[in-house]
Amino acid sequence: MSQLPERYRAAIAPLIDKAREFLEKGEALAPMAFVGNFTTGATIPAPLSMNSPAEKDAVARSLKLFAEQLDADFVFLLMEAYSLRADKVARYEEILDEYGSLADCPASWRIDVVSLSLETRHGVWVAQVPVRPKGISKKKRTIGVPEFRHYTEVEGRFTDLLPVKEGEGGASGTLH
Repeated sequence: MSQLPERYRAAIAPLIDKAREFLEKGEALAPMAFVGNFTTGATIPAPLSMNSPAEKDAVARSLKLFAEQLDADFVFLLMEAYSLRADKVARYEEILDEYGSLADCPASWRIDVVSLSLETRHGVWVAQVPVRPKGISKKKRTIGVPEFRHYTEVEGRFTDLLPVKEGEGGASGTLH
């Protein structure tokens, strides 16, 4: 299944709209997680501290505990990030080896994006939306409509954040 289910789309659309609004006012996006439970209707924001690998690990552990306490159905991550231009993507590993991060590679090789990741019990949906100037302003920016891609097998510190519910095999099962 590659289409983001409507229930999740409805839950995250206002969050994406708010992020766009911040950019269009000339503000930066703080990295955020939103932990949601459909039964209670709660979607709770949690700021993300992303300054070092150790901080990222601590944040991931905290999010996992928070999602368990909330009996979460989804975790939505939203942040500004860098991505490589299409003609540089094949050199990703080489660029990381040489520069250590995309932030340190030549600016002309990368693009500003808003990175969106939605973990559900049916896999993870990910989108990267290029950030572009809004009009002639040097501070105001905007993003288009995200096109999410579905992944059933993902790895990394910000995955498997959802608690396993009774009768389920895990957070990254497939949707039937």
